[in-house]
Amino acid sequence: MLADSDRIFQNLYGMRDRSLAGARARGCWDGTAEIIARGQDAIVEEVKASGLRGRGGAGFPTGLKWSFMPKEVKDRPHYLVVNADESEPGTCKDREIMRHDPHTLIEGCLIASFAMRANACYIYLRGEYVREKEALQVAIDECYDAGLLGKNAADSGWDFDLYLHHGAGAYICGEETALIESLEGKKGMPRLKPPFPAGVGLYGCPSTVNNVESIAVAPTILRRGAEWFKGFGRDNNAGTKIFAISGHVERPCVVEEAMSITLRELLDAHCGGVRGGWDNLKAVIPGGSSVPLLPKDLCDDAIMDFDWLRDQKSGLGTAAVIVMDQSTDVIKAIWRLSKFYKHESCGQCTPCREGTGWMMRVMDRLVTGDAEPEEIDMLLDVTKQVEGHTICALGDAAAWPIQGLIRHFRNEIEDRIKAKRTGKVSAIAAE
Repeated sequence: MLADSDRIFQNLYGMRDRSLAGARARGCWDGTAEIIARGQDAIVEEVKASGLRGRGGAGFPTGLKWSFMPKEVKDRPHYLVVNADESEPGTCKDREIMRHDPHTLIEGCLIASFAMRANACYIYLRGEYVREKEALQVAIDECYDAGLLGKNAADSGWDFDLYLHHGAGAYICGEETALIESLEGKKGMPRLKPPFPAGVGLYGCPSTVNNVESIAVAPTILRRGAEWFKGFGRDNNAGTKIFAISGHVERPCVVEEAMSITLRELLDAHCGGVRGGWDNLKAVIPGGSSVPLLPKDLCDDAIMDFDWLRDQKSGLGTAAVIVMDQSTDVIKAIWRLSKFYKHESCGQCTPCREGTGWMMRVMDRLVTGDAEPEEIDMLLDVTKQVEGHTICALGDAAAWPIQGLIRHFRNEIEDRIKAKRTGKVSAIAAE
């Protein structure tokens, strides 16, 4: 287990003072000017060396992403955009940072923006995050009053402004180019890539979009050193990570832990274990609703990091762990996710626009057992036609949960269809 002294977010539960004075007492804004004095390239190299991978779901190396920004500011300004559009079902980690530890994020915005030669940063908040916006705005105002933002921010010699932008609650705006479109006042629809945001981003200028957690951990990494951060987790899966655990556990919670912790230790140590004991576990969605679930036999030895879960044809995603015990109708659970993705598709790409509705309608029939057995393979075939054929990853996100269901629980789907035909109502899902 991670020692309290190694936790980056010291006020994740809001038990301490979240004001600037409280944050400084916990070590925030300590030597910020000295960190910036190291220079842009040194900061990027240190973040690269730390092994930090993006905490928003894709797991792309953060330092490498920062290095894609042009080394010189020419006729177009640079921008940092922080993705706080936390709309993935099951995910609730960034909101705790913004509510209770906002200064970790604000200081991270300053340092990361300096490293990418940006004098302005926009934080794009999910539409439903009203209280989070209020807490963040209070913290930003405190920083302006204290000279930590604005002209000569934190006595660093760097001018820096930070702005909040409230979205309207669309899941698609969590995709970085759709987020940029929304920020510009347009409909949130993903852009074709290339050009990538580092070349042509916000207002046609070089931009980088990073998740809240990715930015908020940067100051502590730069204070304590890349080797300290690399000391947690397996190779290529370094650092600490915030896990949001929900579903059938005794105590659902949000907790910061070391990467590569086993799933069982995570649930037992922080959540009081699975409801009804470990043997009552049926399946776990390990990284938010867009990744395929894992059945209990894989959960027994599951390691919570990017590479192990990828090898099991799933993913760490946002590290939102959704636990399902034996009482769960797993077919209905995945149907509910397919309904969500059908609703949230922006409709720009034909495979996603048509495919999400098609998949949901087949799932409607699988839930009640009214499908034909051949439709299982037909559904799997359609998920393959949607996956990888869309501008953004929403098509993949809609396809993967269904693929995981068919891969691991095909027998339950077949049993339900047989039960419906023979009239054994007990095996059929509740209406």
